[in-house]
Amino acid sequence: MKKSINWSYFPKTDPLPEILNETINIFEKNHNKIDSTKNDTNKLRLSSDKVLKVVEEDFIDAGFSVETGKKKDEKIRVPVLYGHQGTVAQAFEVDGWHKEQKIVLEIEAGRAYSNHQFLKDIFEASVMVDVDYLVLAVRNIYNNQKDYQIIRDWLDTLFITKRINFELKGILLIGY
Repeated sequence: MKKSINWSYFPKTDPLPEILNETINIFEKNHNKIDSTKNDTNKLRLSSDKVLKVVEEDFIDAGFSVETGKKKDEKIRVPVLYGHQGTVAQAFEVDGWHKEQKIVLEIEAGRAYSNHQFLKDIFEASVMVDVDYLVLAVRNIYNNQKDYQIIRDWLDTLFITKRINFELKGILLIGY
């Protein structure tokens, strides 16, 4: 049986928007290279930067701007606040951004759940200008912990209780 990625779309009251199908397809296409169930030892474990490198060209082909390195001109900054004469006063860095489709991509590895990085990613995407969707890719397994499943359960709680409201139209959680 072929292994594949896991994914869940939130809110669960809405169907997956067609524009997010391509992101799922990209992770499916590259799953054999990034499968965290096969690379959960320190020697084999891929960092989020390495996972991004594997999917980079596919996301660029799909119309995303993608972080290509750690230098300032290689990073992708999405505006949050504007200041004097329309300059960007605050922006957050993301792994990928499809400006026209209003999609932000964040790929996390070890810190996704253990350091609650997924919550920071949700907060940042929620306050970005002209962002409707967050695609959050996390490892299925990290240190024998089921990160995707744990984060999915957190998102279930977040959306079911409706105690916190987001301007985001949706969050696509992908487990690789």
